[in-house]
Amino acid sequence: MAGSDGEHEPLRRSSDTSEWHSCGVAHTVAQPDPACQMAHGELPPDVGPRTLVAVFTSPVADYLLHFGRDAGFRTVLLEPDPGRLAAADRRFADEAASAPSAAFIDDTADVVVTDHDRPELGEALAAVLALPARWVGVMGSVRHSAPHVAALRDLGVPEDVIARVHRPIGLNIGSRTPAEIAIATLAGLIADRNRRPGGFAF
Repeated sequence: MAGSDGEHEPLRRSSDTSEWHSCGVAHTVAQPDPACQMAHGELPPDVGPRTLVAVFTSPVADYLLHFGRDAGFRTVLLEPDPGRLAAADRRFADEAASAPSAAFIDDTADVVVTDHDRPELGEALAAVLALPARWVGVMGSVRHSAPHVAALRDLGVPEDVIARVHRPIGLNIGSRTPAEIAIATLAGLIADRNRRPGGFAF
């Protein structure tokens, strides 16, 4: 807690309990709060392997891979157009590929399609859905039609498989910029992985 001089006060022991107070919560000396320890860098995060695949190059994809890597995801850029792939900013992608592969799309992978206007949308999604991705979503507003549905139907993809695709995606925070869209998307994925509703409901 910050004192009047701006310095952090030491842990305080309650006068009538055996608890110590830190990070705004009370916990016993024998059982410190893991979340507090992690926030202070005293405990490594306990998360399993996870992969974030951004489909198609775009400003949102750049931010998504940037923030995803910081959040502990293995990051992959999937771009089927050779020219776009060659020109892509790969600073935040651990890998880059022109086609979906079981090498990076497995049951730990979250796949986010960042451009729903690309002509390769149907074929790219159909190939992704043939693999055991944990989660698949397409960016887009609920106020507009979902072009991926017609594109997948034209390719003969079954309705139950099409239903695996989430749209819209991310938390509703009123995102307006590519960075904000990426933050909302990543926050939604983390909430889904942790079986939490997101927002301010705990």
